[in-house]
Amino acid sequence: MAHAYKLTIRHGPRVLRSRHPCVNEAISALEGELTALTAVARRPRIDLKVRQFEPVAQIVARGEISGPGRFFPTIRAGVDLRGDGSIEAYVGRMNRRLVLEGPGESAYAALARELSQSESAAP
Repeated sequence: MAHAYKLTIRHGPRVLRSRHPCVNEAISALEGELTALTAVARRPRIDLKVRQFEPVAQIVARGEISGPGRFFPTIRAGVDLRGDGSIEAYVGRMNRRLVLEGPGESAYAALARELSQSESAAP
């Protein structure tokens, strides 16, 4: 189990995949990739006449971490980079739950905290 955690980053049609030996390294790689994309994250408001999409409602890039385990990973979590440059962390895949940031905490630190708590609670 040399590389137990899979990191997938989607930005438009581009998909980057990498493997990491621990969840902290996967989060660090995720932070590095999405920080580089933050400069191009700004999106204008989309007006379809029937419905408008504000930049905060547009996902520019998504980074997902899963593992360990190939078929039934115990961790599924990630970070969304939104069109206004904001970042939101979540856990889960189908039923996502937003990870709330503590005072002075980044979305990546909140995700690391949440994943360390879920790993320690696992049997």
